[in-house]
Amino acid sequence: MKLMVPTLRNRISPVLDVARHFLLVDTEGDGKTKHREFLIESTEITAKAKKIVDMGTQVLICGAISWPLEALLVSAGVQVIPNTCGIVEEVIKVFLSGEFTEQAFLMPGCCGKRRRRQNRHLQEGGSR
Repeated sequence: MKLMVPTLRNRISPVLDVARHFLLVDTEGDGKTKHREFLIESTEITAKAKKIVDMGTQVLICGAISWPLEALLVSAGVQVIPNTCGIVEEVIKVFLSGEFTEQAFLMPGCCGKRRRRQNRHLQEGGSR
C-alpha cells in the first residue's frame, strides 16, 4: 500500500491545497516500510492531484482539503481521509496498525461528518 501525507514541520499540513512537502510511505508485504519525502511545488489543484496519483498513492491522509481537489483524487481511486491533524509519524504508525479512529486525530473545530460519510460509503461496498 502507498500512503501519502502532506507535511509541515513534522506535522500533517493543515491545508492540502497549499501544501508543498509530502511523505510517501510504501508498505511492503514483509511489514517493512519505505519513506520518501518530496515536493509538489504547484498549488494548482489539477497538477497537484496528477502528481499525487502519479506517485501511486492509494490512501491520502490530510488536513483540510477543497471539494474540487478531493473530487479529483477520489475519482482517480485515491482514498482520502481528510480533517486529520497530528505528528506525522504518530498518525502513520496508528494508521498502519489498523487502530486509526475518526476522533483520535480530528482537526479542532471539525465534527467529523465529512469523514463519516466517506467511511460509510466504503463500508457499503462503494469503491473510492
